[in-house]
Amino acid sequence: MKKALLIFLDGVGIGEKAAEKNPFFKFPFKTFLKIWGVTPNRERQRLSKGNFFIFPIDARLGVKGLPQSGTGQVSIFTGVNAPHIAGKHFGPFPYSTTIPVLESQNIFSDVLKMGKQPFFANAYPKIYFDYLKKGGRRLNVTARMAISSGVKLQTLKELRNSKALSNEITNFRWVSNLHYKLKIISPQTAARRLLRLALKNDLTLYEFYLTDHLGHGRLKNLFGEIYNNLDVFIYEILTKLPEELTLLICSDHGNFEDISVKTHTLNPALGIAAGKGAEGLSNNIKALTDIKGNLLSILK
Repeated sequence: MKKALLIFLDGVGIGEKAAEKNPFFKFPFKTFLKIWGVTPNRERQRLSKGNFFIFPIDARLGVKGLPQSGTGQVSIFTGVNAPHIAGKHFGPFPYSTTIPVLESQNIFSDVLKMGKQPFFANAYPKIYFDYLKKGGRRLNVTARMAISSGVKLQTLKELRNSKALSNEITNFRWVSNLHYKLKIISPQTAARRLLRLALKNDLTLYEFYLTDHLGHGRLKNLFGEIYNNLDVFIYEILTKLPEELTLLICSDHGNFEDISVKTHTLNPALGIAAGKGAEGLSNNIKALTDIKGNLLSILK
């Protein structure tokens, strides 16, 4: 049975080969070097090694201005040009006129219509569910997509029982910021857990948003820990990927790859594919709007 794992990295583009701007060159990302032997950059946007592929994804979608998370993510998960509908790039939340599209045409809903099982691997803390119970409606794209599709938001219970992942991979912010009594796990353990969960479902989504925070100049004191955890996590996913799984890693816009500015960038978003059908994904995904359709084709 065909299965797919989608890892969404917020705010990661393919940038310049310049250590003063690009953290991937200032602090070499071991995943890139160990697998491809080189770090992707504006001069080398496409890389392949065996069944591992790196490729650029157009996040601008023919609309002027800097790409933003709300419209970018709606475009990813619906296959619809959200900034064109909105008349602009917009974020961090979905633009009002794109919400009906997100709720009716998202990838979770389409997977369910295929008779298959989608799974959202991120756990949410109690404070988030309290917000929802009080009628909070300012939801990010992925949470709104899951709720509107009837796909469960994972809780502390699932996180404790190794049936979900925290948004920062290792649980460290759930412990330090939210004061939960949780075991801080290694990024390798988190990666193996995600792969195990992905094998139990047809389409599994995991979202990592701290790259966008770092790109905006936030969490500077945690830069090294977040960066290294992500590096180890992605490497473990790629090198331990089961034969049954197709992996797609994508982003919604550039940001983290140029820390000389605290805004998003016009750089292409990062795409990584591995496993069955990976070469087809790398060739066929040109823009954010191509992601949904190509992933669904993997599941058929």
